Amino acid sequence: MESNRQKKVARLIQKDLSDIFLLESKKFYQNIMITITHVFVSKDLSIAKIYLSLFPDTHKDEVFEDIKKRTSMIKHQLSIKLKNQMRKTPDLSFFIDNSFDHYNTIDKLLKDL
Repeated sequence: MESNRQKKVARLIQKDLSDIFLLESKKFYQNIMITITHVFVSKDLSIAKIYLSLFPDTHKDEVFEDIKKRTSMIKHQLSIKLKNQMRKTPDLSFFIDNSFDHYNTIDKLLKDL
């Protein structure tokens, strides 16, 4: 069960990372829409699990690998944005959110019935 503090920090991280990815996508990821679907923060606020949705799917793996390589730079940008709200920026772990693919599969199965 997440505490109120964890939820507030998760929303703050999601908002600030959305701004960062908006700028990053213009510079590095042309024509790729990066959406942060979920952020989960550990109880001690030291680790943040970020789930990303990438659209379109054509270069999804390449873009995700590049994001993982740039994690330290993204964390630095996030720490600049969070400097007045948090003492320490959580370590970031990125994951691909496949829920949209899952929904499409279920939708297709239901239509075939």
